[in-house]
Amino acid sequence: MAESVTQLLIERAQNDGTALIAADRTWSWREYLADAERTAAAVLAAADPARPMHVGVLLGNEPTMLIALAAGALGGYVTVGINTTRRGAALAADLHRADCQILLTDAAHQPLLDGLDLSGVTVIDTAAPEWAHRLSSADPLVPHSIPAAMDPFMLIFTSGTSGDPKPVRFAHMMIPFAGPPLVERFGITADDVCYLSMPLFHSAALLGGFCVALASGAAMVPAQFSASTFLDDVRRFGVTYMNYVGKPLAYILATPEQPDDADSPLRAAFGNEATDRDIDEFSRRFGCAVWDGFGSTELAIIITREPGTPTGSIGKGFPGVAVYHRSTGTECPPARFDHTGALCNAEEAIGELVNTTGGGLFAGYYNDDAATGERLRDGMYWSGDLAYKDADEWIYLAGRTDDWLRVDGENLAAGPIERILQRLPAVNRVAVYAAADPVVGDAVMAAVVCNDDTELTPDMLTEFLAAQQDLSPKAWPTYIRIAADLPTTATNKILKRELKAQGAVPAGGELWVRAPRSTTYRPA
Repeated sequence: MAESVTQLLIERAQNDGTALIAADRTWSWREYLADAERTAAAVLAAADPARPMHVGVLLGNEPTMLIALAAGALGGYVTVGINTTRRGAALAADLHRADCQILLTDAAHQPLLDGLDLSGVTVIDTAAPEWAHRLSSADPLVPHSIPAAMDPFMLIFTSGTSGDPKPVRFAHMMIPFAGPPLVERFGITADDVCYLSMPLFHSAALLGGFCVALASGAAMVPAQFSASTFLDDVRRFGVTYMNYVGKPLAYILATPEQPDDADSPLRAAFGNEATDRDIDEFSRRFGCAVWDGFGSTELAIIITREPGTPTGSIGKGFPGVAVYHRSTGTECPPARFDHTGALCNAEEAIGELVNTTGGGLFAGYYNDDAATGERLRDGMYWSGDLAYKDADEWIYLAGRTDDWLRVDGENLAAGPIERILQRLPAVNRVAVYAAADPVVGDAVMAAVVCNDDTELTPDMLTEFLAAQQDLSPKAWPTYIRIAADLPTTATNKILKRELKAQGAVPAGGELWVRAPRSTTYRPA
């Protein structure tokens, strides 16, 4: 069995089946890997062997990006995924933090580098004639190294939902580890077509899409995600499998439903962080199977849905996954619920998701021992995600560790409130967070994006909330912000820190306010 991306690719070097599909051409696996070898040879010819062999890629989801990923594996150097949404000094800091000596980019992304201090970084425009000449004249590839299983395939920056992104050492073996279970579950073969529309600089696309193609020999269609063109792409390219991370299912479901939505080759979708309602509705509307799991960028926490997963739960954890109190270092007791389904013991049951067996496949953050030590404490991996477990070991997310709200002396977690608001049919996306209040400490604030062609009024919201028996009085939002969209990371995760920074003053949209001890909302 292959233990590295390099081995998986070499196994397909003589395969004439389709590997890569773009609008203007296709590549066989033989052609794809030949292009990757030429790219690796040209990169190594431009590199300084005395420096860390780290090659950044500032590219979109396109064939050049997939060729660059394969080139790093075949050339035995480390590819650094650069977030295309980073700007200015933060972008330059990422390149220097990861010790990139070469950066592959293109005309679409090169303007992002204007005015930046990139001393020590050789920038290569992959669309320039000079690069085409280097590729055509490159010597046969002599790899920098032959990667072993735990050697880094990439440095992948975390999403940065709660702070500056950190580069994770993403080991080679994570691709052959993640691919086969998905191939088996969905029956993926070389005749399938994988739609890769999540950012290829992030682990979600690699562990949910790229790995499936490499493990099965299926074709890859790189694409820029768009809710409005999603179904057109599926039909045009014959897509049978897709992966997602964050809110893409919600974005797609927000588009008007058509009678023939299920008339497509799509039969399977895999990802994480979709709501129960979105999973069921996407499966119904598009006639495909949807499997939603949970995993950290570091792949130290893995949780999967199983048959019988209760509403609101993300499933059960792999061995070692538990919920611990950060302050005491002890396991939280099981969650208890009242007859309405409301969580009765939030303060003792909610804690941080941990892996008690250690870091799993987490190999640490590059050049950041302090951050690595913060994640790996007392022989356990601490995820930064809040959760609680019921008596049957089902796990429920409650937000990030900074998602606690202190409302009138009571600790509340954002996750359970968000799940209640998601029951409202008009709501497409929601984020719950704290707004400062001089009386109660934190006021509950909810930013809401409604589905297209739906109506939500203050009276409708009041009537809905009053009917939710598992919503405690203190969990009623004081502020409701009706927004056209919410700020997100490149991997479609909501940036609550930006919402919190705005406080109770919305940047666009409407703001509704509930007076103390009232259940009525009025426009501010």
